[in-house]
Amino acid sequence: MIAIIDYGVGNLYSLSHSLSHIGAENIITRNPSEIEHADKLILPGVGAFGDAKKKLDDTGLTSLIIRLAKEGKPLLGICLGMQMLFDKSFEYGEHEGLHLIPGEIRPIEPDLSVPLKVPHIGWNTLHITRPCLLTKYISEGDSVYYVHSYYAKNIGSALSASSEYDVAIPGVVTNGNVFGTQFHPEKSGEIGLRILKAFAE
Repeated sequence: MIAIIDYGVGNLYSLSHSLSHIGAENIITRNPSEIEHADKLILPGVGAFGDAKKKLDDTGLTSLIIRLAKEGKPLLGICLGMQMLFDKSFEYGEHEGLHLIPGEIRPIEPDLSVPLKVPHIGWNTLHITRPCLLTKYISEGDSVYYVHSYYAKNIGSALSASSEYDVAIPGVVTNGNVFGTQFHPEKSGEIGLRILKAFAE
C-alpha cells in the first residue's frame, strides 16, 4: 500500500488515479496510523515552499515522515514535495526543509544566462547521470512535464537525472530510500507511469 500524504497541497487525485492505473494499491490520507503502516509514502506538493511546509507542520505529520524515512521506508517527493526533502528553501524568505537530502532550493531566474521564461513549464528531456531505482524503466532522452520556478542546488551525489534549461535542473534525486522528482510523473504520460511503477515495486 502506498500512502499519498494529504496535507492540503498537491495533485492528490490525479496521482492516485495514475497509481491505480498501473495496479498500485494506494490511499490518500493524513491518518498517522495509515501512514505508519503503509509500505511506501508519497509527498506531493504545488505552490510556495513556506506555505506548504507550514501546512505539513500543522498536520503534525512532519516528524512522523522524517522518522519513517530514516527508518528506511521508501519516500517519494513530487515537485514541491521533492523540494521539501532538502535542507532549506530560499523561496520568499528562508525556510527549513525536512533535511532528508542534502542541498537547498534556489530561484532559477538569477542563474539563467539567456532570457528564458520562468516558471519552467512544459516538456523537457531527461539526462540520466546516475541510474537509480526510479530510472529503471526509462531511457536517456525521455520527456517529462515540469511546472516550477525554483530548483535544487548543491545536491552533490543525490543527482540521478537532470533536464537542461540553460542551467541543469535536477529532475530525479535520490538519497538511499528517499527519492524525488521535480517534474510531475502523474502529468508525464507513459514515462511518468513507468517512474511510478518503478517506485511502486
